[in-house]
Amino acid sequence: MNQISDHALNSSFFGHPKGLQTLFMTEMWERMSYYGMRGLLVLFMTATMQQGGLAMTTATATAIYGLYTASVYFMGLPGGWIADRLIGGQKAIWYGGIIIMCGHIVLAIPSHDTFFIGLILVVLGTGLLKPNIGATVGQLYTREDPRRDSGYAIYYMGINIGSVIGYTVCGWLMQNAGWHYAFGAAAVGMAFGLIHFRMTSDNLQGVSAEPAVHMSPGGEKRSWMAIWAFLAGVVLVAAMTMTGNLVIDAPSLAQKTAVVFTAVFFIYFGIVYFRGNLDDTEKKGMWALMLVCIASACFWSGFEQAGSSLNLFARDYTDKVIGGMEIPIIWFQNANPIFIILLTPFFAAFWIQLGQRMVSPGYGIKCAVGLMIMSSGFVVMVYAAQVAAGGMQAAPFFLILTYFLHTVGELCLSPIALSAVSRLAPQRFIGQMMGVFVLTYSIGNIIAGLLAGGYDPNNVAEMPTLFKQIATFTFGIGAVVLLVSLVSKNWESEVAHRSD
Repeated sequence: MNQISDHALNSSFFGHPKGLQTLFMTEMWERMSYYGMRGLLVLFMTATMQQGGLAMTTATATAIYGLYTASVYFMGLPGGWIADRLIGGQKAIWYGGIIIMCGHIVLAIPSHDTFFIGLILVVLGTGLLKPNIGATVGQLYTREDPRRDSGYAIYYMGINIGSVIGYTVCGWLMQNAGWHYAFGAAAVGMAFGLIHFRMTSDNLQGVSAEPAVHMSPGGEKRSWMAIWAFLAGVVLVAAMTMTGNLVIDAPSLAQKTAVVFTAVFFIYFGIVYFRGNLDDTEKKGMWALMLVCIASACFWSGFEQAGSSLNLFARDYTDKVIGGMEIPIIWFQNANPIFIILLTPFFAAFWIQLGQRMVSPGYGIKCAVGLMIMSSGFVVMVYAAQVAAGGMQAAPFFLILTYFLHTVGELCLSPIALSAVSRLAPQRFIGQMMGVFVLTYSIGNIIAGLLAGGYDPNNVAEMPTLFKQIATFTFGIGAVVLLVSLVSKNWESEVAHRSD
């Protein structure tokens, strides 16, 4: 019996391999640091100098936010490659966590000059840690192990528990101690994750300790040279920006990056489609997958307003006094992970019940419905913005209901889209297509930052129009995907029958 199979029989964490406990806790603390800091980001950048912020315009701050979150996802592609071919998953998790912690420490320094250095470090570290910790979870199980799906469900709970801790702790510190104490808490959270990972790494029993692909000495040397050259370029650009020799227009850069990411997506998709020697059934699967990818990118363009325009609306126009206590601004974002934890079991049971009744909507239909439900959250925000435009503070109910609808949409789309990639992509290209699919997260996040740039806290009369535009855009795309998916469902069926 091989090493992984032996490890899979170790059932000492809720009936799962003990290594899951190591990864669960490490990911929980990493997500605490990531989401805690993410909730602060736009608020800190747009706060005045007197408030200790960077006094950026909303358009600049939200563009930077979009570039940051998009880069986090994009860097997962080279991060996964580095682990697979150079250092192994365990080292990627360890060194990635250290880089993340250093980034949060830099952000905690009360100096505006080092702010972007902190962001760059967090992006680079997360690109190493995030894809590889998720992949290592899967490697704890054999392909036939029936516990795999429930193992990922437990792991997903760790992500949401971590985000609740992050929003709660960092939000309270922001309001009661100051920005840099809140950023510092994110560093402490990552430190907890690193300590736990180091102390319990033996639980992994060698899983993902070595690269999956062993390169030749020459290939390995060239790879490291390329990595160091890239890092040197990052250092050079950062140095030139800090010294004023290079001025970056964030909104313009975000627009160009969105175009580049979208072009890369379609070019790579096209290469697989036209040069991959696909048969007719595989090509139909690719067309069905294209619909899922479009729905995914548009979904995240709306969903990721949580850290930007919705966060700013909570700050400027929402009544934050609940039960006689003024709650911190970013505590509203706790609604999403709390709803995820509460609703996930119901959705799991719902899909099973549909299957038992022989009702199985296609992937595209499910994703389109998820996108349209998410867009309805912005219809709620139109009414909230109208209250604000009337000179009153909007009730917290508006934001809570919006986050509820966004969460329902997420549960309809996010896990379904991942499943669609694994089922619809040609099996010999599945790893590459998963990487291409991750680009939809990056594209969606950049578009989210650009859309949020239309939020003007000094022009509240225009705010209902902003949320109406987002609702119309996302709902319209959802409706188109839904209509086309009525046809693509037959294509999905052909692919499924071949797989079976």
